[in-house]
Amino acid sequence: MATITFDTLKFVTRLKESGLNESQAIAITEAFRDAHVEAEVATKSDLREMEHRLIIKLAGMIVVTVGLVATVVKLIH
Repeated sequence: MATITFDTLKFVTRLKESGLNESQAIAITEAFRDAHVEAEVATKSDLREMEHRLIIKLAGMIVVTVGLVATVVKLIH
């Protein structure tokens, strides 16, 4: 999975601007960052890659199926 970009400085700054002191803002930011690192979150890029892989596999299965049907039809006739 791809890494999700997380601007910790901007996050800390926003928390401080909302009234938290610096140590609280840093603690919350680190906890948030750690939670995202541990979570296996799929990005849009991950989903697009998976979609392309599935399309290729499906196309391959269709080609094989058409080939098998054509072979069976030739054997029957």
